[in-house]
Amino acid sequence: MAQRMITVDITSKRFGETPVLGPLSFTIAPGETLALVGPSGIGKSTLLRILAGIDPAFEGTVTRPEALAFVFQEPTLLPWRTVLQNLLLPHPDLSVDAAQSALAGVGLTGKDTLFPGQLSLGQQRRLSLARAFAAAPELLIMDEPFVSLDPETAQSMFQLTERLIAQHRPATLFVTHDMREADRLADRVLTLQVSDRGAVLG
Repeated sequence: MAQRMITVDITSKRFGETPVLGPLSFTIAPGETLALVGPSGIGKSTLLRILAGIDPAFEGTVTRPEALAFVFQEPTLLPWRTVLQNLLLPHPDLSVDAAQSALAGVGLTGKDTLFPGQLSLGQQRRLSLARAFAAAPELLIMDEPFVSLDPETAQSMFQLTERLIAQHRPATLFVTHDMREADRLADRVLTLQVSDRGAVLG
């Protein structure tokens, strides 16, 4: 089945009486990568959560595919589950061979029986990426995926993310504070700026 255009049309998002997101709309084409930038606290993560369907409390409409993956700032791994179990948990229909192949694709060959606490932060982030791409999502959402990594590890993760996106070609929206990352990875850059009705696209 052909992938469809993803559309976001938010009229308003509030926390109590406080406006967070003002009227904003945009689309993401199949295979397109968008970067979302803006100052801290403006509502970038809130926008991602609305797009993912995690936060339904807003006025407006979002059209998204069912096959989506969300890479959070933290790896969000279960510490009592092995690497392989963490990868398979959201993908119960994935074969062990396919899971092993996904781990190999991010440089985690032979790590399947380890627990997250036995991995470096960079390896945990690699596992998070493997889990996201394992089911070939039509939509990939990433919230500052390279934050809190040392420069060498961040560069390695960036290159890995570039390769995985080029290989799988999902529609992608990712948040970053680094315009160099945005310019390098994204086809388009969306900028949030403050208005009296909440954050809007600049």
